[in-house]
Amino acid sequence: MSLLVVIPARAGSSRLPRKPLRLIAGRTLLHRTIAMARAAIGARADVALTVATDDDAIADHARAVGCDAVMTDSAIATGSGRALAAAQAQPASPRFVVNLQGDSPFQPEGALGAVIAALQNGAPVATPVIALDWPALDALRDHKTRSPFSGTTCARAPDGRALWFSKTIIPAIRHEDKLRETDPRSPVWRHVGLYGYAIEALQRFEACPPTLLENLEGLEQLRLLELGIPVMTVAVDPPRFDSSGIDTEADISRVEALIALYGDPTPPL
Repeated sequence: MSLLVVIPARAGSSRLPRKPLRLIAGRTLLHRTIAMARAAIGARADVALTVATDDDAIADHARAVGCDAVMTDSAIATGSGRALAAAQAQPASPRFVVNLQGDSPFQPEGALGAVIAALQNGAPVATPVIALDWPALDALRDHKTRSPFSGTTCARAPDGRALWFSKTIIPAIRHEDKLRETDPRSPVWRHVGLYGYAIEALQRFEACPPTLLENLEGLEQLRLLELGIPVMTVAVDPPRFDSSGIDTEADISRVEALIALYGDPTPPL
């Protein structure tokens, strides 16, 4: 194994208790995330998949659907910290670790594979982004009038290097009306919460305390940029429907309605 994909699945959630075990259209949130990861990994022998949790019932459920599980300290506060703990629990340290958020089972197709490819091509950290067309940007702006800290955008260099991430919509756009007339795609990229790390980058990240700008925005990836660790963004196609995480009962109802409307994007195990 050279790459470990970790699904952090913490039991404690103030807004949605025991979230990984909640049912969405008849399948648990964790089951759906495992199925999505398995489909992306395919038959690759150099990639392993594990669930990192602090709860016996969640570990038992992961194993019941055929996925390895590692018990990690309940005091670990972040998914990246739990991913590193899972890597350290392996018989041999992997070269790369992917933190596949356990509450985002509807990732864009190809996102995990694109992150793995970027790591193997030399990126110390890799994460996916989606180019927003104008209707998608309008929808994001409208959403932020109600939930200003939901949804993250990214400014990136022409080579894909992340320049910044923000809970505000970046960049600001001068002469937007003219740009809309000439280009069907806006200059805004939406970030997808999936992170791949070279093990050395993850260890350095976890060894440093949270930074000021990270705390202000509530975005842990800003610590990487403040530490001078390059983050490579990989462009992926939009998912069949909204790829944001499951945090509330309303999110479950929303996603179940989308599944009823468009079909279930989760592959069978």
